[in-house]
Amino acid sequence: MKTLFKYKVLGVVTARGGSKGIPRKNLVLLAGKPLLQWTAEAALAAKTLSRVILSTDDPEIAEVGRRCGLDVPFMRPKELAQDDTPTLPVLQHAVRFLEEQGERYDAICLLQPTNPLRKPEWIDDCVRLLFEKNADAVVTVLPVPYEYNPHWVYFQREDGTLYLSTGEKEPIPRRQLLPPAFHREGSVYVTRRDVLMERNSLYGEKLLGYVLNPDECVNIDRFEDLIKAEELLKRRQ
Repeated sequence: MKTLFKYKVLGVVTARGGSKGIPRKNLVLLAGKPLLQWTAEAALAAKTLSRVILSTDDPEIAEVGRRCGLDVPFMRPKELAQDDTPTLPVLQHAVRFLEEQGERYDAICLLQPTNPLRKPEWIDDCVRLLFEKNADAVVTVLPVPYEYNPHWVYFQREDGTLYLSTGEKEPIPRRQLLPPAFHREGSVYVTRRDVLMERNSLYGEKLLGYVLNPDECVNIDRFEDLIKAEELLKRRQ
């Protein structure tokens, strides 16, 4: 994979074999293509990724990944493919493996097949933002609806009394005064290599958000999400 981008950025597609909500989720068909293929195509079309690899524990997923154009330089250890395995050690395993082969990257871009509608330009914009703003990490985010803004969200104590999530005594009275709030969207995570490996973090201290339109995004967790994704694809076309 060739790129004219001056930094070396590794794209890592993570796709383990197990899944609970939708069995074999990473291979389920969306508009006639395996879910994995949608992410592979976007990653390979991006202009800022120096190499894109697949991290999987599953031979069938590995073969589909190869057919989609992804490199599969290793099979992920089973202990890093459990239901409760965090993403961080999975990425660190990939980086260590490649560095032992003499490959070192400036940043790592995590791409999950469960967000199949990402566009290549989202990847490129996030990567460029990381270096232009000297950030530790950049993630795609969506706006939080005003009714769920942290300034209006309450937690409940054991005795049943409520307190604001912000710790303030009174909620902001009008929605026009609420500061913008965002939540992680999941399509793109870009992290500097040293933040990932030396600070053991996906996010670091200087984290930037790349804001997306909710009407262009879907996270595949249930079968209903596949239906939504099909509808969004028809609208996009």
